[in-house]
Amino acid sequence: MCVAYPGRVMSIHGTHGMVDFSGTEVPVNLAMVRAKIGDYVLVHAGMAIQIVKKDEAIDWINLFREIEEESK
Repeated sequence: MCVAYPGRVMSIHGTHGMVDFSGTEVPVNLAMVRAKIGDYVLVHAGMAIQIVKKDEAIDWINLFREIEEESK
């Protein structure tokens, strides 16, 4: 099973950018999407695969947090 996680684009440099995942910024390849700074993107294996709406991204982030809490 593959999992993608949403994050917010903080900066863009060519086809790559820094994406904030709940406080941790990670370099991500943005070549497959036309993201802008501030957009939320769905990321799998270091590659942004889709732009998602902010409210949808926040819902997913909260769901992942709930799953993490339940697994403790």
